[in-house]
Amino acid sequence: MNNTIKLENKGHTQMIAHRGVCGLEPENTNAAFIAAGNRSYYGIESDVHKTADGKFVIMHDGNTLHMTGDDIEIAKATYDTLRSLRLKQLDGNLGRTDLRIPSLEEYLQICKHYGKKAILELKDAFTAEDIAEICRIAQSLEYMENTVFISFKMSNLLFLKEKYPDQAVQYLVDHPIEDTLIEELVERKMGIDARFDWFTEEIMHKCREKGVATNTWTVNDPETAKKLIDWGIDYITSNILE
Repeated sequence: MNNTIKLENKGHTQMIAHRGVCGLEPENTNAAFIAAGNRSYYGIESDVHKTADGKFVIMHDGNTLHMTGDDIEIAKATYDTLRSLRLKQLDGNLGRTDLRIPSLEEYLQICKHYGKKAILELKDAFTAEDIAEICRIAQSLEYMENTVFISFKMSNLLFLKEKYPDQAVQYLVDHPIEDTLIEELVERKMGIDARFDWFTEEIMHKCREKGVATNTWTVNDPETAKKLIDWGIDYITSNILE
């Protein structure tokens, strides 16, 4: 595919590029982030892991096998080792020397340069100290206020909220959305980022009524996106829809 699929009549719904525009460029690469930066996306979603020597890098999986062909566990590898690896192109080849594992700093700098929200998934079960260091990096780049933290691990978000109570965060959900969860998110001042097929029009209405921001992943079908837009979803995360 040579370009994104443009959606019309999006209302108030904002589009987020999933792992960058990973329908056009390899996921979670600077190339994918720049592709999103040059388009109309509201934000760029990405995933952060910690290396063995305490640095933070961008990749979805906890090891590099899928993206490099080398089965290296990020948490047990040094930053320099990881940065030396080439990443696969979309066709599976390793021909491009520009495709490397990005640092957290590079990702945030690209978001800042193009004026896009950084939608940063905290992949690991981080310590409070790890969370503080990730936030320090975002603050050092003067981009904390433009970063939305998301995670399947509530502990990550609670560590963050304890220190930064007004920070925008979204709890990732891959199960039915109960009323009790919505009430919990209201109390903790968190949004929800759920897989698209767990949302219903009724749940969307309840979230909107309670002031819970709604995000969904990963929507690549225009008809599904239209239905969610009609229901009033705040954000749609997609590989290719714009």
